[in-house]
Amino acid sequence: MASTLPSRRSFLALSGLTALSVSLTAACGSGGSGGGPAADGKVALEWWNIATTEPGKSLFPQISLAFTTAHPNIAINTTSLENEAFKSKLTATTSSGELPDVFQTWGGGVLQQQVDAGLVEDLTDALDWSSDLTPVSLQAYRFGGRTYAVPYDIGMVGFWYNKKLFAKAGITAPPATWAELLEDVGKLKAAGVTPIALAGKEKWPGHYYWAYLAMRVAGLPALQKAATTKDFTGAGFVRAGTHLKELVDLQPFQTGFLGAGYATPGGQAATMGNGKAAMELMGQWAPSVQKDAGADLGADLGFFPFPTVDGGAGRITEVFGGGGGFALRKGAPKEALDFLRFFVLENESKLLASNGYLPVVKGAERQLTDANKKVVADSLAKATGFQLFLDQAYPPAVGQEVNDSVADLIAGKKTPEQVTTSITEAAKSA
Repeated sequence: MASTLPSRRSFLALSGLTALSVSLTAACGSGGSGGGPAADGKVALEWWNIATTEPGKSLFPQISLAFTTAHPNIAINTTSLENEAFKSKLTATTSSGELPDVFQTWGGGVLQQQVDAGLVEDLTDALDWSSDLTPVSLQAYRFGGRTYAVPYDIGMVGFWYNKKLFAKAGITAPPATWAELLEDVGKLKAAGVTPIALAGKEKWPGHYYWAYLAMRVAGLPALQKAATTKDFTGAGFVRAGTHLKELVDLQPFQTGFLGAGYATPGGQAATMGNGKAAMELMGQWAPSVQKDAGADLGADLGFFPFPTVDGGAGRITEVFGGGGGFALRKGAPKEALDFLRFFVLENESKLLASNGYLPVVKGAERQLTDANKKVVADSLAKATGFQLFLDQAYPPAVGQEVNDSVADLIAGKKTPEQVTTSITEAAKSA
């Protein structure tokens, strides 16, 4: 998902503002956007999340209410915002030297910059229940052997497809290679079916294609190396763009896709949910957003991993994705971590039963009943490699350039070579 947080320099400039923050073990935090005692003597927590669609829209308030009912000395003030609105608001509050007590994070480069600036609480020593969580779910929130956030969801991006529309086009099995995917796009178009739904306006969904192709062609180590060398001009990255252009040239997306949002009326999720497109490349949350924005495809919905590319270095068991987590501002009251423990450990069953999240607690995958979620969970369990969303794994300016340049490639405004050059320039100047 696109990142619009301040530059590393901005974060470091803010670090002095938190020098006097009280540690997490203190009875109450100081400074920040909350954490102090309320007028009635309660500990007031400010909680920012992105639960604007179901099931989180209903479930998160229920969990919050259950916690405050059990802990009448705590009040939770909740702010729920759509992804991009959340990032904009967090940018503004960060620039003013304040963060909410508990806030949504996707980890990676953005969180690391906040950590480097001294704005985020180190949870390592206080998180004595981290052993209850799956290692892959914690990966995006760990730096230098320290843990700075608690996951509540983990998953991967893959193709969600409409089995009925595939059958209409005479496709009997999901494609396993990129060449087969391109062939299937042709079959779907010949059958009068829009092959793929895409939210071109929001950019981050498009970057999934280039990122996965880079993994499949150049290989996972190449992406990791590029993060260090700040050079994305290698042949494998150019080939990733070339393969994406092959797809774009087939005109596989719905009419007006460049102006389409993701969860908006008539957007990517609605187009897929309403049966007006055969596929969308999206994360584990896709079915619930399809249902919320359009309709529930039910048994007609299937899932398959991103195909391999002939001659590429990547394997189909190397997955791309991420999840959701919550970090605490530096000096947040200890009650904030108590809330996260309650949210994750004591409500894992409710999160999974809502059919909108995948397990982060060890052994909880046995509770999954949805066939598609089981496929995703099994893919994660068998994964031989994991890459966080590029617009989260890399510093904000680099992630934004990935989104922008890939969007330009999809719109026909940049060549594959220009994409890699632009990303490299952003990386070297970040």
